[in-house]
Amino acid sequence: MIRITELRLPISHAPEALEEAILQRLKISAQDLIRFNIFKRSYDARKNVALAFIYTVDLSVKDEEKLLKQFSHDIHIRPSPDMSYHFVAKASQVKSESFERPVVIGFGPCGIFAALVLAQMGFKPIVLERGKPVRERTQDTWGLWRKNVLNPESNVQFGEGGAGTFSDGKLWSQIKDPKFYGRKVIAEFIKAGAPEEIRYVAKPHIGTFRLVGVVERMRQEIIELGGEIRFSQKVIGFDIQNDQITGVKIEGHPDLSANHVVLALGHSARDTFEILHAAGVYMEAKPFSVGFRIEHPQSLIDKARLGPHAGNELIGAADYKLVHHAKNGRAVYSFCMCPGGTVVAATSEPNRVVTNGMSQYSRNERNANAGIVVGITPDDYPGGPLAGIDFQRALESKAYDLGGSNYEAPGQLVGDFLAGKASAEFGSVIPSYKPGVHLTDLADALPPYAIEAIREAIPAFEKQIKGFSMKDAVLTGIETRTSSPLRITRGSNFQSLNIKGLYPAGEGAGYAGGILSAGVDGIKVAEAVALDYLSK
Repeated sequence: MIRITELRLPISHAPEALEEAILQRLKISAQDLIRFNIFKRSYDARKNVALAFIYTVDLSVKDEEKLLKQFSHDIHIRPSPDMSYHFVAKASQVKSESFERPVVIGFGPCGIFAALVLAQMGFKPIVLERGKPVRERTQDTWGLWRKNVLNPESNVQFGEGGAGTFSDGKLWSQIKDPKFYGRKVIAEFIKAGAPEEIRYVAKPHIGTFRLVGVVERMRQEIIELGGEIRFSQKVIGFDIQNDQITGVKIEGHPDLSANHVVLALGHSARDTFEILHAAGVYMEAKPFSVGFRIEHPQSLIDKARLGPHAGNELIGAADYKLVHHAKNGRAVYSFCMCPGGTVVAATSEPNRVVTNGMSQYSRNERNANAGIVVGITPDDYPGGPLAGIDFQRALESKAYDLGGSNYEAPGQLVGDFLAGKASAEFGSVIPSYKPGVHLTDLADALPPYAIEAIREAIPAFEKQIKGFSMKDAVLTGIETRTSSPLRITRGSNFQSLNIKGLYPAGEGAGYAGGILSAGVDGIKVAEAVALDYLSK
């Protein structure tokens, strides 16, 4: 096949215009074009530029070799790469007829794809998920948002689908992906009911409500292929003999023997991290970020980002990505921007407040929100691999107190935050966080260096997005779970550095950040597990 890049068409182009553009670009007739499909569609909405879609397409034509030679000088016409997924092994290839089934701990994006690919290769994995099936979990999550009641084992962080279920459902990443595992992730989502457009739009997303059904269908495929999903089974220990994993201990259930265990824990499995550390599994502290959620009217962001094109239904709600290097040496940046979304309560531990952002597929809520976070390093929280968890917990407990000790979040208007005074009443921007926002002074919610850096960054962001520092915009505290505060280090074989058969994976282990990258890492680890079975 042939790939053409940089095909530009007006946003409102007719359906047949893309094929006409391909024919014109290649100087061929319709009879010579066998088929084509869109690989990527982005848009150019720069001011003073006609609003346009920019396409990358893959196509088949008659006599492709001749055509490629004809355009050998053109960097925008090249052979299409092979993006199809190829399984590295099959369970039927394993020499031993009776082998212990692989165990996957956690059923978020990483665990789902690790289990799915293992099941597709015939290895019949057993998944242990401490939380509940996604629909039951949704009810528990609403219990916190509507009734101020937290279930520590079933919430935004724990349960089928992982933290990504209650997010924007973003499916893009900046990871290097030379084997196109991301296409495998996207293809499986589409097969499970996600919209076809996520295959080609520049920044695909699914949204929470659609993700629920998608996750359920992926679970069903794993089961149909011989896998098992065991909900409400919390791992409380690991059997390790001679530096080899031999099994896991499950609260209220018999021990499970296993010599291949995938740790797809998620970044909030703090108690499990503590158990692993106590068992001697090698891990190390790593950088992460902390900050606030900021909310503006989505219409303001649309106007600032899209200018005269704001409100165009074909483009949808505008997003942004910002970064500022403060004078005190701290980097401040926007994180997990949710167009037309809401700020949600995301704690997994009692008497703590954590925020996150979420959008539905439509992205049609009144406000835009994003994390405005400050990078920190282990130098800011010395004390060993688990010190970052202690750092997070202290901030989350402080936020709980500042919010009124009832799971409401502390908040402050941007104008008051910049002026260094407590807020007394909301202005034109009404915060979306549930159970609610308690206005206060956020100066004590984060370390002084973070407050200083954010106060410097917001006016700097105003230069990129007019209105960003509007006085009525709302800051909601606090954002602490941007990524795992530690890394369960692994080698080139994807196994723990010091425990054979243990495969740290995904966001919790420090190897992913978001749905797509976590899914990709799950695939890589599943392949490593399968290849290890074949080597025995």
